[in-house]
Amino acid sequence: MSGGALDFLALTGFLGSGKTTLLRDFLRLPEAADTAVIVNEVGEIGLDGVVLRESGDDVPMATLSNGCVCCQIGSDLAFTIDRLIMAPRPIGAGPLRRIILETSGLSMPGPVLRTLAPLAEHRMRVAVIATFDLTRGTAVETFQEAVAQWAAAHRIVATKTDLVSREERASAPSLIATVNPVAEVVATTNRADAVLAAFALLTSAPPLREVGGDLQSSHPRVALCLARPTGEVAYGDLASWLDNLAGLLGERLLRIKGLVRVTESEVPLLVECVGTMFSPPRPLKADGAPAPFLVIIARDTDEAELHSVSPAGLFQFSPWRKPDDALARESGRAIKAEWVV
Repeated sequence: MSGGALDFLALTGFLGSGKTTLLRDFLRLPEAADTAVIVNEVGEIGLDGVVLRESGDDVPMATLSNGCVCCQIGSDLAFTIDRLIMAPRPIGAGPLRRIILETSGLSMPGPVLRTLAPLAEHRMRVAVIATFDLTRGTAVETFQEAVAQWAAAHRIVATKTDLVSREERASAPSLIATVNPVAEVVATTNRADAVLAAFALLTSAPPLREVGGDLQSSHPRVALCLARPTGEVAYGDLASWLDNLAGLLGERLLRIKGLVRVTESEVPLLVECVGTMFSPPRPLKADGAPAPFLVIIARDTDEAELHSVSPAGLFQFSPWRKPDDALARESGRAIKAEWVV
């Protein structure tokens, strides 16, 4: 049974990007002793579950093999998580601290997170961990599932670092920033460090870095936009604007993350969503927080749609730049997005 803070990590990533290998390596470590695993597989033969059981015999594990987790299992996922949380822990073992769901390579994170609503009483900290295969770079972003997985991620782990050049490894953070500039990036050649960082427990005040205004996506149908509040915003106006934006864009909305200062709070609020699933805005009391901003990642939209969202005038938007043809064709190269600490 869980005691205290509990993390739920949805491990996602496109087909063949190294999810199972990453998770297997983690389960071999003593740090995985406080972890339970749920494996979702498509098809009748659950091969990934077999591979993982070889690595972590003492890890509580449940396998879901009734199709893609995002559109098939519904409440079955919530039931499985609840069962893992309430199950007695082995004698001598500490409390459960972490549940990892390994999704199939074609799962969309938004619908997965929506299935967690019945588990609100457990007060889990939830995050999406995505793998980014450096040998393919952004080549798989032609698949909407890959783009949704990266955009939804709170933490992106560069995989197969040993199979690319030193220059490609060095440019990994900048390349990843073209698909999600607000994700925490794990890009190290030290495999042990990468594995531990990938599944590190979440903090109550996650790092948040401001991004430069010259954002540009490497995908011709996906745009990154930096929105800055024009001043202090009333909480009700912010809630209405976010609700109206989600209603307007629907499934085209992939990710929002940033800080907004509201008149009702002395500290800025952390605003975050995956798809149209919003976390409750909460005060962020971290020292050295950047100036208020929101990064919006959306598909098949343009700046005019943002200006049409009411209440109007709450935000000013950076230029909504589309990639040129050469950049859109590149599979492993992208322009640099500057981080400002």
